[in-house]
Amino acid sequence: MVLESPAPSVDKILANVGSIVRALRKEKGLTLAELSEVTNLSPAIVSQIERGLANPSFTTLAQLAHGLEIPVGKLFPNHAETRSPVVRKGERRDLKGVAPEAVGEAVYELLTPDLNGTIEALWVVTPPGHDTSADPFTHGGEEVGIIISGRKDVYLDGQKYTLEAGDSITFDSTIPHWYKNSYDETCVAVWINSPPTW
Repeated sequence: MVLESPAPSVDKILANVGSIVRALRKEKGLTLAELSEVTNLSPAIVSQIERGLANPSFTTLAQLAHGLEIPVGKLFPNHAETRSPVVRKGERRDLKGVAPEAVGEAVYELLTPDLNGTIEALWVVTPPGHDTSADPFTHGGEEVGIIISGRKDVYLDGQKYTLEAGDSITFDSTIPHWYKNSYDETCVAVWINSPPTW
């Protein structure tokens, strides 16, 4: 019988994330003020995160990661690299544990290997009512979304675009953006980001 290690506590995860942020900041030769400036976060919140005293949102972590020029997933411990270029359907990395408040009831699975590449592709399944407008995304790079089935509303700086099966959208990720499934049907989509956001 194999015993599984207990999941780390939230405090432990936050402390680890803080240590990683501090180490990466120092490695890049940035002061707290400089990291604050490139991320549009206050020096106080950056300091609190580094000391494990804050519980940052996914958007805040994305801002930090992009300021440090790394994927968000690199801020979390046990970030293992996959050697194979193939990601089997049953082996996709579920991102719910990385950003539960951003994912909610949706499914976000990584379609690309965890290899520090320049792009990432996500399999995204959003149930009716899924809505990220309370915490809009803003980060560097570009995005492409392709709707496989169902419908989804994509908002770019407040402008609504309704996409149906077969439709795609491409935009600059620095534009504040959010997503909403306002329909009765689950939406399945493939989302591509460059550079990676997770």
